Amino acid sequence: MTVTAPIGGSAKPSKALPAGLWVVQALLGIVFAGTGLWKLLTPVSALAAMIPWAGEVPEAFLYATAVIDLCGGLGIVLPSLTRIKPGLSVLAALGCAALQVSAIVFHVSRGEAANTPFNFLLVALALFVFWGRRSRAPIQPRGAPPLTSR
Repeated sequence: MTVTAPIGGSAKPSKALPAGLWVVQALLGIVFAGTGLWKLLTPVSALAAMIPWAGEVPEAFLYATAVIDLCGGLGIVLPSLTRIKPGLSVLAALGCAALQVSAIVFHVSRGEAANTPFNFLLVALALFVFWGRRSRAPIQPRGAPPLTSR
């Protein structure tokens, strides 16, 4: 008779899952923080030459998306990395997914559906981090007792 691990939250994740989550978190952090800094530091006229919508929306909207991008990129990595309130990385991942869903709706409403595949990829990656860090490979806060296996 073979005994298998139960399906659900009690099965211990492989070592590949936490490593994969770290890689995805780092990549998302770079993409979101990098995009935010790029939007904040590049003149609007130069941005509009590269991404036309940037010149067609109010500057406040453009800068708001830049700040949200920057906060999302930092939030998806730093709390987990420092182990100070690592649950905030879970929320940041959910926020990054919501931001990208909003971007998809924005682009589709403007007839720019061809510009959305990367947004769909970012949604999937952010939801992977949300799922992984929330239920399969959470990071323990600094000073918390280590998890013990039964």
